[in-house]
Amino acid sequence: MEKRVIFHDRWLPYLLVAPQMVITLVFFFWPSGQMVWQSVLLEDAFGGNSKFVWFDNFVHLFSDSSYYASARITLVFSFLVASIGLALSLLLAVMADRVIRGAEAYRTFLVWPYAVAPAVAALLWLFIFHPSVGIVGRVLRDAGVPWNYQLNGGQAMALITFAAAWKQVAYNFLFFLAGLQSIPSSLLEAAAIDGAGPVRRFWTIVFPLLSPTAFFLLVVNIVYAFFDTFAIVDATTQGGPAQATQTLVFKIYQDGVQALDLGGSAAQSVVLMVIVIALTVVQFRWVERKVQY
Repeated sequence: MEKRVIFHDRWLPYLLVAPQMVITLVFFFWPSGQMVWQSVLLEDAFGGNSKFVWFDNFVHLFSDSSYYASARITLVFSFLVASIGLALSLLLAVMADRVIRGAEAYRTFLVWPYAVAPAVAALLWLFIFHPSVGIVGRVLRDAGVPWNYQLNGGQAMALITFAAAWKQVAYNFLFFLAGLQSIPSSLLEAAAIDGAGPVRRFWTIVFPLLSPTAFFLLVVNIVYAFFDTFAIVDATTQGGPAQATQTLVFKIYQDGVQALDLGGSAAQSVVLMVIVIALTVVQFRWVERKVQY
């Protein structure tokens, strides 16, 4: 039986959503508008003098080869972070959902990394894989592996990828575990009675029922890889070596804060926002067709 909430005060619904609307306007729409306006200006280092230059910042941006290199790095980095994070968290959720002794303790330990700040997570991986003082770094060096992420761009990309994916695994794990626990056990028992093995039950029953959760996490993880991994890159590689790990969000910081190119960095922010919106639209337009609700 459908239940509907009736507000006797016509202004009460607006008052209830007002705090969230204020936060959205102040912390999203207003900065976004300032960013768009600043992208068409040529300003000095302190923003005191400005000149309206139309789309000159964008013309200069799209003629910069280093920007295209950062875009390629960001796409590869985002794909790796999303795929590794989703696959590993789904595996851990399936294992933690099994009826075993101490399952609650395992689940608690798997959630804890989400409370770690991105910069702290980056430093943890930095200390582990440092070529001189890191435990794994020294083991690799003693085993004859020429490990040095400070000189090898591929190794540096691997370091920030695993650090970013590890940071996001706990978040994905929570949603996957909740999705697994919401699947009726009667479906799995019926499939087992019909002779379906664990692997077949997972791919024919569990995974299709988890597809809405997986789709949501796919969108969240891509946005995370594009925006929220700045601290990881800054604390570990700082875009090096030789700009091998210079993602788009880190290039915005370098050009805007370090090089003091305010208009150019604002133009990059606008382009990055458009890219993320476009990727989200593509996912909802085509990927969502594979989702079974």
